[in-house]
Amino acid sequence: MAVQCYGATRTQDGDAANEDAFWVQRPGGTVAVVCDGAGHAQQCAAKVVELFSRHLASGALDVRRFPAWSSWLTTVDASLVGGPQTTFIAVALVEDQIYGACAGDSRAYLVAEDGTRILTELSSLRLGSGEVAPQPIHVALGPHDVLVLMSDGAWKPLSSSAIERCVRGHATKHFADLPSALLDLAGARGRLDDMTVVTMTRRPAK
Repeated sequence: MAVQCYGATRTQDGDAANEDAFWVQRPGGTVAVVCDGAGHAQQCAAKVVELFSRHLASGALDVRRFPAWSSWLTTVDASLVGGPQTTFIAVALVEDQIYGACAGDSRAYLVAEDGTRILTELSSLRLGSGEVAPQPIHVALGPHDVLVLMSDGAWKPLSSSAIERCVRGHATKHFADLPSALLDLAGARGRLDDMTVVTMTRRPAK
């Protein structure tokens, strides 16, 4: 199976700066992270994305163990207290299993043959609050299932059924264009916030 993972982001209408940040591990696309800064905090989101990518590259994060995610997030949370805050959601694909963690109100969806599930619960506690309560993400990613990570600016205008229809309607098109298609749908009536989408799937290798 080959892994495909792509992301896209757009700024709020009228804004030049984007408070969201995302990163997809290349090559392979087996790790992805989305951060959504709060209150002119684009540097905070980008900083946490960079910290995460470096921590992952160091080999210090055992992605299959949620305590390892929670420990790192708690440390970052404490280091940001008193400054800008950011949400965090990240996943790693190991064989056919998705492992990850979420802090704040970004969301993960799984679009599978039997429907669409929200994999995360909403929380107002962001990194930098000093009270972050990381949530685990662990789910199997079947062939042709699609995992969707979204900042709140992207998911709030959309229902789960709208996300599912968009994903299924894009099945015969290039997977790299799916994040932009979801952003087009979410921003159809205007972009009231910065918005970011990352999508991941497993497909038969050609």
